[in-house]
Amino acid sequence: MKSTIRTFVAVEIGEAIRRAAAKLIEELRTASADVTWVAPHNMHLTVKFLGDVAAERIPQISATVAEAVAGVRAFDLEVRGVGAFPNVPRPRTIWIGTGAGEAQLAEVAEGLESALAKLGFAREGREFRGHLTLGRIRHPGPALATLSQMLHERAGLEFGQTTIREVVVFSSQLERGGPIYEALSRAALAEVGYASA
Repeated sequence: MKSTIRTFVAVEIGEAIRRAAAKLIEELRTASADVTWVAPHNMHLTVKFLGDVAAERIPQISATVAEAVAGVRAFDLEVRGVGAFPNVPRPRTIWIGTGAGEAQLAEVAEGLESALAKLGFAREGREFRGHLTLGRIRHPGPALATLSQMLHERAGLEFGQTTIREVVVFSSQLERGGPIYEALSRAALAEVGYASA
């Protein structure tokens, strides 16, 4: 095992949402903008990015994550809306947003921020906004105007909902063909009283 592991904490999405997101990417590709698109099997909602972590710290991080989410009930999360950071006219990162259930996701994120801060991980400087990254612009060019227009036209798209039942600690290995994510540990949310909408 490597001495340091690039690590993040995320929640996974359902297969139907993955397929809908992949279909959207295929539409957006037609703009011919220079974008690195995320492979559907790699799609997830990052809750906390930890960066390069000493390998021996992973068990402690995993235990802390499990403890932080143990009292949170499983919940349904609506995946909806298409946009970009910093904004649609000048996109750098293209994303799908969240709707109903985003307050619960933010609660998970806040609980993890507090718990992981005790282990020395810096708190995020900005408010948490749950999103599914679809792609990152490599080089701006004339095709960006077309892409921006396509994003604007799809701003209100709805992708359905997914049930969040666990939080996953992932490793990320950057390879020439794209990143490889591996689940290092899974922390279940409480199922007590959960009823699917």
